[in-house]
Amino acid sequence: MIKKKPANARETAAFALFAMAEDGAWSDGALHHFQSRAGLADRDAALAARLLYGTLQNRRMCDFYLSKYSKVRLSRLAPRVLDILRMAVYQLTMLDRIPAHAAVAESVNMIRRYCHADERTVGFANGVLRSIARDQQAGKLPRLDCPDKESYYALQYSHPEWFVRKLSEQFGQKEAGRIVQANNTAPPASVRVNQLKLAAEAAAVQLAQDGFTVQPHPAMPNILLCSGGEIAAHPLFAEGCITVQDAASAACVEVLNPQPGARVIDCCAAPGGKTFYMAERMGNRGEIIACDIYEHKLGLIRAGAERLGLTSIIPRRADGCICQPDLLESADFVLCDVPCSGLGIIRKKPEIRFKTDESIAGLPATQSAILENCSDYVRKGGVLVYSTCTILQRENEDVIRDFLAKNPAFKLEAFTHPVCGRTDGCITLLPHLHQTDGFFIAKLRRNA
Repeated sequence: MIKKKPANARETAAFALFAMAEDGAWSDGALHHFQSRAGLADRDAALAARLLYGTLQNRRMCDFYLSKYSKVRLSRLAPRVLDILRMAVYQLTMLDRIPAHAAVAESVNMIRRYCHADERTVGFANGVLRSIARDQQAGKLPRLDCPDKESYYALQYSHPEWFVRKLSEQFGQKEAGRIVQANNTAPPASVRVNQLKLAAEAAAVQLAQDGFTVQPHPAMPNILLCSGGEIAAHPLFAEGCITVQDAASAACVEVLNPQPGARVIDCCAAPGGKTFYMAERMGNRGEIIACDIYEHKLGLIRAGAERLGLTSIIPRRADGCICQPDLLESADFVLCDVPCSGLGIIRKKPEIRFKTDESIAGLPATQSAILENCSDYVRKGGVLVYSTCTILQRENEDVIRDFLAKNPAFKLEAFTHPVCGRTDGCITLLPHLHQTDGFFIAKLRRNA
């Protein structure tokens, strides 16, 4: 990761883009790292976040404009130069309050300082950005010329076309447009209150007194939607009174509904959000075996359980695809929150949209293998919940359909939940409809 200290919000966002391209960093981790190094005031930290996420959310549109003004193919530009140009185009064409001259001048200076660029490259960048700024002010930017709605949505909202077409097939053309539009919005932080330690109303009051804008989730009052600061830095977080968790993830636990004193197996538990909520709902009574394949991720579960004051969690290193004989038919409740494409959390990690169809094509086979194996841990009459943070049918309904065809001992069980109403046993949650991450939940019961 780049070792230099960023001097301002633009450099902070640019350094995060560099780290993502050069070190494989996630956007949120890279942003937090460079914000901390820069020591930015709240206002500048917010601007850095807006520049980073806005550039990622609108990358295809930025490339579209650049390709119309650049005589050089974008693929021939140095990666850092291209990232800085994209961020500049985002400022020039999609943000109202940033003066064009400042966006151009600072972007050109960053290219000169951090890209080992010669004066020819610097002059090229300056000319391209000034042309875009001039046409933006004159209302003469190139218009989008797309053959159909799916390709228009893909360009307008900077999603891969294959993904938009999949959404259109599943949800219809108009709904696909709403989904990708929602993916480019900035969600508030979603905070769940540990009601073993503090009432949700008291937590909301304290957060509001400390400068956060707080609103309870409309369907889940123990989930607080917060903006205006870093939640993990608040004393309530350190004290284990609150934890970061989306309403969809919390709803998944509520659908499973593990009871105090029960034995629960969380098959793919890390980093532990659902495990923690299960323990809290069970009154910290019973046993939750929290499995993960990686030892360092089990460390996250141990640390989180200690912070939250939870003693009923037993971390265990285990591969979800490999049978653990001592667990067979031993659990009252089993949660299979399986590895997935993550295409339901694009709002929070916008770079997920850059995944190719080919790179995630093998996931359903892995998901099916985990579900098949872990279903054997459910005792007769017990409950299994399968969940993902994606909205692709092939990772969700298709996996469940194939599993039920091969396992007649299991049946879908209808459930009702405040966030989605009554279902026939499966639900796909969508950000613009449910104010949650994109998420899939299926509830199954093993015949007694």
